[in-house]
Amino acid sequence: MGEAENGKIDALLAIMAQLRAPDGGCPWDLEQTYATIAPYTIEEAYEVADAIERGDRQDLKDELGDLLLQVVFHARMAEEEGAFAFPDVVRAICEKMIRRHPHVFGDKAARDAGAVKGSWEEIKAEEKAAKGKPAEASILDDVPLALPALSRAVKLQNRAARVGFDWPDTSQVIDKLNEEMLELSAEVAKGGDADRLEDEMGDLLFVYANLARHLKIDPEAALRRANAKFRRRFGRIEEKLAAEGRKPEQSTLEEMDALWNEAKREERGG
Repeated sequence: MGEAENGKIDALLAIMAQLRAPDGGCPWDLEQTYATIAPYTIEEAYEVADAIERGDRQDLKDELGDLLLQVVFHARMAEEEGAFAFPDVVRAICEKMIRRHPHVFGDKAARDAGAVKGSWEEIKAEEKAAKGKPAEASILDDVPLALPALSRAVKLQNRAARVGFDWPDTSQVIDKLNEEMLELSAEVAKGGDADRLEDEMGDLLFVYANLARHLKIDPEAALRRANAKFRRRFGRIEEKLAAEGRKPEQSTLEEMDALWNEAKREERGG
């Protein structure tokens, strides 16, 4: 595969074709379908986001390659069934980018990023009409169900905000957050059943997503950051206990809490 050294996409397409070849291909790759590969596609997208979050450019290069492989894999399966092939995917996205950027590739002026976004949505609506797709009964209809719940919450809220259904002030979102917290606390206090508790917890998380939107923070990125922080600090607890010849299960909550606070101070420089 000398072409691989040149970084040509044809090399990757040839590798995938061989992996899927009925004679001499890989048994695992041959068993896969769109449905079985989809979870890997989502996972690879998250790994790209993780590399970006960590600022690791070497990992980013590798993870982008893994994500590209997912596109090639889906396109190969489509080619085998006669639906479309990889060049069709490239052609379609090129045409879409040109069509949706008339301020770059046409003669339409762009005032600012907000105007560009509005134009993008108008062109999307025109594309749907041209394809004969029925207009959505709701402006929320085409927000993908498969999105992570927090991301989908933000998209739903953004769509509703376009038509004025939104709190004008962040303080009102915080008031609503406090209200939802009180409702959850009341349900916990009276020993609410699992369904009621899940319902109240969902309301609380939905408002948290709305607060993140108002603060212009990606809640998924914020939670990934919090997860990394927890992993890092708990790792310090494990290290400090290991230095004493112990494991977390051989210590008390009070001891681990003290070590956690020590790890926090170390991160903050004192």
